[in-house]
Amino acid sequence: MKKQLTIELVPKTAWFSNVRSMVSRNDWDVLRKEAYRKAEYKCEICGGVGKHHPVECHEIWQYDDVNHIQKLMSLIVLCPACHEVKHIGLANTRNRGGIAGEHLSEVNGWSKQKTNKYIHKQFTTWKKRSDFEWEIDLTWLEERGIEYKKDREI
Repeated sequence: MKKQLTIELVPKTAWFSNVRSMVSRNDWDVLRKEAYRKAEYKCEICGGVGKHHPVECHEIWQYDDVNHIQKLMSLIVLCPACHEVKHIGLANTRNRGGIAGEHLSEVNGWSKQKTNKYIHKQFTTWKKRSDFEWEIDLTWLEERGIEYKKDREI
């Protein structure tokens, strides 16, 4: 069964709290290249690849909206177009939000109306989450024996 493409907007107060910036370059390369191999260098959502480089690695976060904990759950391999949808806020700043929205509609088989409603809902959630400071839970890295910077300010 094909996975649904979703938007994952990181709260403004947690921007730049990503695995790539918290681990050594070598560890990040090992993590992402292992993910690429497991996904056979294809997008885990649409099965596609990019024109300039085939795939990118994206972090899957779970948000505890009561305790304000942002927990790393896994990594997923995405083509650049699906990855742009995940970061549609950034796409908007680059005047590519419409392109990302069209890709979201196409991959999920949604109407433009359903896509726009979904995007609006995700931005509403993002605004609410951005009112809080988030604790980052990197247990997923610890379970893999990956060291990370613990003093990262959010």
